[in-house]
Amino acid sequence: MSLQEQFEQAQADSKNLPERPDNMTLLKIYALFKQASVGDASGERPGFTDMVGRAKFDAWDALKGTSADEAKQQYIDLIADLK
Repeated sequence: MSLQEQFEQAQADSKNLPERPDNMTLLKIYALFKQASVGDASGERPGFTDMVGRAKFDAWDALKGTSADEAKQQYIDLIADLK
């Protein structure tokens, strides 16, 4: 199975986890997904009043420079650990 196929399977698996991950883990899942599918964070950092958007942006921005393949593998590993 190719890395892309494993990534897509992990995306499907993420919707059927036995329990909801904590917020920090959810941020990591989001950030790895965005880095793998879009690349480095871009655009304006959300304002102070948008705390959720700001946390998501910061988590994604922390992965700046991580390759798409590396982010995909980390995403796959994280979802596998949560299953």
